[in-house]
Amino acid sequence: MLSTDHTRSEAALVAALQAGDGNAFETLLRVYGPRLLRLARRILGNEDDARDVLQDAMVAVYRSIGTFESTAMLSTWLHRIVVNACLMRLRAQRRRPEELDVDEYLPRFQEDGHQVEPSVAWSENAQSVLEREELRDLVRANIARLPDAYRIVLHLRDIEEMSTEETAAILGITKNAVKIRLHRARQALRTLLDAHMRPR
Repeated sequence: MLSTDHTRSEAALVAALQAGDGNAFETLLRVYGPRLLRLARRILGNEDDARDVLQDAMVAVYRSIGTFESTAMLSTWLHRIVVNACLMRLRAQRRRPEELDVDEYLPRFQEDGHQVEPSVAWSENAQSVLEREELRDLVRANIARLPDAYRIVLHLRDIEEMSTEETAAILGITKNAVKIRLHRARQALRTLLDAHMRPR
């Protein structure tokens, strides 16, 4: 939940941007730029592409700030522009033909409700895994294998720690769709990591 002070300062920044204040645009870049760049980098997997997309997104922000609705959150609007710019870049490059079919990595169930292949407890907890660089790289590589629709929801909810409501607003989908995609993304990621994480 955002504080009243944050909401006021965001409203003041929007007003200054809409009034054409050049300093306000510099403030926007300073406050939101690093987080938006990090998100673009995670979606695109490439520093140069991320910087190009962020630059394109900021041009779009500059051109369309006059149409920004004061009822929306500025940060949500900015994230939506960056995510859309990233998706356009990915479509233009057509560099993800190897995307996996998420359905193949979701658990299958018998008629009695039990899993066909029961999940096996991993040999170490998630925190200790993330503290090891090679396994962090493995997790990142497998997240990158997820289709864009699932990968981006996973980034926004689990890595950027945005709420379901914010994620839905950024992606222009329902909260229920966010929950379904996130659940499927987590399930698929767990299956992808399973072989590396089972007790040896």
